[in-house]
Amino acid sequence: MGSAWLDNHVRATGERPVVIVGLVYNKSHEHISAETFIKDVERAFINSGRVRLVQAGDKREELRRERASQQDFASVETAKAWGLELGADYMLNGDINSIVDTYQREKVTYYQVNLELTDIESSEVVWIGEKKIRKYIRN
Repeated sequence: MGSAWLDNHVRATGERPVVIVGLVYNKSHEHISAETFIKDVERAFINSGRVRLVQAGDKREELRRERASQQDFASVETAKAWGLELGADYMLNGDINSIVDTYQREKVTYYQVNLELTDIESSEVVWIGEKKIRKYIRN
């Protein structure tokens, strides 16, 4: 949130950017729920108040199904209209990687989460972030 991309967007448009969080792929050797990382990022975006967040993937499709259902079953006054979704300015994607290093009875697992924020219109990568974690196990 403290990177130049955000200030550049606000300066250029006068508005908060709209972000969609895409997929975070688990490329590690362990079963890790990427949803945990996604929720943390989405929470940070919303709690900052500096970014607008739109739903992605299955949740967006569920909203669209509800909107379609309202066209048939809700009153005309309360049915939500089609074509009014916010279009995202940026998409965040990433991956989770791991490396295991073993020597005798010691094992160290290195995890790295890489995230990229891309301008949807221009395909320009405007931010890259990473977080490294090390887990030490001694048997």
